[in-house]
Amino acid sequence: MAFNSRREYWGSKLGFVLAAAGSAVGLGNIWKFPYVTGSNGGAAFVLIYVIFVLILGLPIMIAEFVIGRHTEKDPVGAFKLMAGRSPWTIVGYMGVLSGFLILSFYSIVGGWTIGYIIKSISGSVTSLQDSSSAKSLFAAFTADPVQMILYHALFMLSCMFIVVYGIKNGIERWNKILMPLLFGILFVLIGRSLMMEGAWHGLSFFLKPDFSKINAEFLIAAMGQAFFSLSLGMGAMITYGSYLSPNEKILTSAFYIVVLDTLVAILAGLAIFPAVFAMNMSPQEGVGLIFHIIPVIFSNMPYGAFFSVLFFTLLFIAALTSGVSLLEVITAYVIDEMGWARRRAVVVFGTVIFILGIPSALSFGASDAMKLWGNLTFFDLIDKLTTNYMLPLGGFLIAVYLGWKYGLEKTIHELDPDTRIISLKELWAFFIKFISPVLVFILFLMLLRNDIIGQ
Repeated sequence: MAFNSRREYWGSKLGFVLAAAGSAVGLGNIWKFPYVTGSNGGAAFVLIYVIFVLILGLPIMIAEFVIGRHTEKDPVGAFKLMAGRSPWTIVGYMGVLSGFLILSFYSIVGGWTIGYIIKSISGSVTSLQDSSSAKSLFAAFTADPVQMILYHALFMLSCMFIVVYGIKNGIERWNKILMPLLFGILFVLIGRSLMMEGAWHGLSFFLKPDFSKINAEFLIAAMGQAFFSLSLGMGAMITYGSYLSPNEKILTSAFYIVVLDTLVAILAGLAIFPAVFAMNMSPQEGVGLIFHIIPVIFSNMPYGAFFSVLFFTLLFIAALTSGVSLLEVITAYVIDEMGWARRRAVVVFGTVIFILGIPSALSFGASDAMKLWGNLTFFDLIDKLTTNYMLPLGGFLIAVYLGWKYGLEKTIHELDPDTRIISLKELWAFFIKFISPVLVFILFLMLLRNDIIGQ
């Protein structure tokens, strides 16, 4: 397809890789990966997760980049261009809707990081001496509707500030600053964590697999984590791919992004689990692992206030780079399909997402008793709907459409024009047609069975 000379492109390969890695690297790596790993037995989950990243995540990420550059459109525009008026266009709408819903609850956790940066500076976090005190602080914090809505608003405004400046001057420029800073903070925290007495037990939990823990729920959790962590099935990578110039290499870029994303998750585990075990605490704290455990760890180490500020700043950076990519999905859709100016699109739909996020922000206070489905609050329901259902389903439909309906012969030229890696093109084509969609379909059926039958 012809390239749109009026469309903005990434300024460099490094800028694109860091921006796409910033989209992938987020709370899924530093907040969600540790608590999901801790709840699923440690190292065996890590191994299965890495395998799923390679055989599911990488091929589908490449497919999204291919679709984005091939069409130079947002997810909806891309499927309209390729599929015409057929029902396949719903895949594009599903991607935009996923990004919309995810950002509405993702912004709440992003707001928590801002609150904990402030609490770390004030000393209220590092004054905690045990996990029960940390849990009480977190419960009181999340039950305060004023604080929840305020920090939710501050996080959304941060995302809007970056996205309103566009690709080169906004997303690319800030990711060149934020991503290296994120890695720097992680390495400092790992060094401090590994110096703690008893850290070896945490390393063993995180790196020595116990395969007896593997079951159906374990595999489903690993699949969901892979999609959530890599920002797949939500239109982000199609959108970022649409800003790729013709001479950028997709295969190598996707590989670098997946490596960076997985590396951050592993580094987060190395920063957290040795410290958790050194403090004789449980890794099975669930969603509150970081907010229940980490403050106590910092309160019992020299210069704890400094490291606490550092850690929650890291968490905020991770959340912000992903939040920016989610907002860009919606913004690109409104610009491409509705013809709006960027600033108007960001302000209007950023505000709509903020309003939609208010019920999630209030899910931890008085409305926590209001269960919408089973034991799920509004926050839990949106999280489960998007992470477990919409993202894997979106990835599955993208693989099926590109591999079987539209035809790889129409898009294979988008991959790296380097004859030395023709075999990698063929390997990707094989995975996107036969391996990734089949495996996602099987795991999706297992998920449905678990949720419907309850087994």
